[in-house]
Amino acid sequence: MRALTALPEAARRAFRARVSGDPTGAPDWVRDIARVGEGPGWFEPDGVVWRVHGDLSTLVGGVVALLGQAAHPLALAGVQRHSAYREDPWARLAGTARWLVVSTFGSAELAAREAARVRGMHERVRGRVQGRPYSASDPTLLRWVHLAFTDAFLAAQQAVGQDLTGRFGRRWPDVYVGEWARTARELGATDLPGSTAELAEALAAFRGELAPVPDDLRAFLAAPPGLSPPERVFYRGLSGAAAHLVSPALAGCAGVPGRGRGGTAQVTATRLQLRGLRLALGSYSPSEESARWRLGLGPAPAWALEDAA
Repeated sequence: MRALTALPEAARRAFRARVSGDPTGAPDWVRDIARVGEGPGWFEPDGVVWRVHGDLSTLVGGVVALLGQAAHPLALAGVQRHSAYREDPWARLAGTARWLVVSTFGSAELAAREAARVRGMHERVRGRVQGRPYSASDPTLLRWVHLAFTDAFLAAQQAVGQDLTGRFGRRWPDVYVGEWARTARELGATDLPGSTAELAEALAAFRGELAPVPDDLRAFLAAPPGLSPPERVFYRGLSGAAAHLVSPALAGCAGVPGRGRGGTAQVTATRLQLRGLRLALGSYSPSEESARWRLGLGPAPAWALEDAA
């Protein structure tokens, strides 16, 4: 742990650059969180959504979400045919991270602007697969993506993230499910769950529409290209834990054990891995630092000080 706390600033920047897709670790959309609009956004500062999406457990949750979402053939077709994720998976990761953090930490004005941008992108994602039409703007597909995403990030927080029970009480997972649904409604999804019980029921109801995730995609998610040797070791921990956190309703299609099917040692190891990384990186991400500065809850982030110099 002592060695991790002494991690050089260059290594911190490299990690943040990888996740954000920007060499500075703070692309324009992170800076906009500080600069666009005033006051709180869609979610309470330091509330449940902030704490879940500000936790490094999201690194595992993202892998869990992709494994689950890919089990729907129409959702998978939209990604495969309208995304360069195989050629540049890190750009795809940065795009997903942008929606997550801007809608979480941005002002209401910025979050609405980001939702409009995503809706515009969705309008261009349409086609047919095996005679069936698909559209990223279809409320049913939007609902599916939201359900798999919400279940994944909640499971990751509970398994490898910081315990939120002491701060928010035992019902915090229900609060997360209910509050995060707002973002899906802004994109056009309907009939969204407001509790963990409703979330589990909604996921199970999709079983008849799902299909096995292709082997090549599962292999890709287990070991994406372009990682350095240390990054491969780190990512192996994330994907190993993710395989044991996929919803039981989706695990069979995803070809992984899923929740409740062993993996205790792997999940524990990943939790410790993220705890060490948290010590190295500090309490808040650049996105949350930007939000806290906008709201007068914290000092200027490093990029703002560098810009002012």
